[in-house]
Amino acid sequence: MLKSNKTVLHILKAWIPLAITITCLSGLIYLVVQQDIRIGANDPQIQIAEDLGSQLSAGQNPLMLIPPTKTDMSKSLANYIMIFDKDGKSIGSSVVLDGKEPVLPQGVFANAKKSQENEIRFTWQPKTGVRSAAVLVYYKGETPGFVLIGRSLREIEIREGQQEMIVFAGWLATMFLSLSSVFIVNLIKS
Repeated sequence: MLKSNKTVLHILKAWIPLAITITCLSGLIYLVVQQDIRIGANDPQIQIAEDLGSQLSAGQNPLMLIPPTKTDMSKSLANYIMIFDKDGKSIGSSVVLDGKEPVLPQGVFANAKKSQENEIRFTWQPKTGVRSAAVLVYYKGETPGFVLIGRSLREIEIREGQQEMIVFAGWLATMFLSLSSVFIVNLIKS
């Protein structure tokens, strides 16, 4: 019995550093891939918001840029547009939530003005279960203001969940294989 306790302790001493390393690397893999997926969710909005900001800076009528159809942000994956004046008051919008235009937190306007690029990228959750990747650009010109482009994170969150399961399965398999390897090596030494 004493010999088997020493064997188990010896195996654990050899395996615990491997287990910690495997866990840290699995966490790092998850974090890097998750951040890549999430940051990539902003790419279309950045391009659209910057282009519309340039048009608005050049004097384009904001109402001419708003599509006639409204996007229900709780159901659609489509991009949506919101245009605000320099004080953050809505000029026009192509998005609704529960039949009304959703209200953007006032703090984002000040943050966009302070930003070196005059834009911010953020996750907006106006209601539980409704999350968007949003880009808000402050545009200058004769009548300065803000343009926001957003789109649902629903598909992104599904991909993140799938990636989480893959990393977890890989972690579990690697933990089992590493413990088995340490056990077999210990048996060969005995």
